[in-house]
Amino acid sequence: MDLFILRHGLAEERDRKRYPDDGLRPLTIEGRKKLKKIAGRLKGFGYKFDLVLTSPLVRAGQTAEIAAGMLGIEDFVRQTAHLSPDGDPRKLVDEVVASRKDRVLLVGHEPYLSGLISVLLSGRSGLPINLKKGGFCHLSVGSLRHGSCAALDSLLAPRQMIRN
Repeated sequence: MDLFILRHGLAEERDRKRYPDDGLRPLTIEGRKKLKKIAGRLKGFGYKFDLVLTSPLVRAGQTAEIAAGMLGIEDFVRQTAHLSPDGDPRKLVDEVVASRKDRVLLVGHEPYLSGLISVLLSGRSGLPINLKKGGFCHLSVGSLRHGSCAALDSLLAPRQMIRN
């Protein structure tokens, strides 16, 4: 299977007056524009997804919607609490396995995503992985489980995907 990971795009600054619940912070206009370019580049690279799982936080959901819209897979998007910043990676892995999909895109937050990548690559959470906002990772997985089971195919910074 192929597991793809996309960190949400640039979001509005934390502001308790405007967003008393941090989960309600949306993407900025610039964040949306960059994500459209990133999703367009992913499409150009030939990436295809059978399922898009996203954190329930607004900025991640918007990121997933933009990516799915650019790729023509809007009907493949599902929210899961297991991708929220305090989600359980073991339960996320179980959910992905239960989906029986071969190409799954996960959209979420740091440091959760880099911790997940680290565990799937090495079996531990300490690898220094720098997944920028809008950053993308592709893992090849033989048999998905919570532990060392994946190989890194690509790790792309946003600037690598939005060059003209």
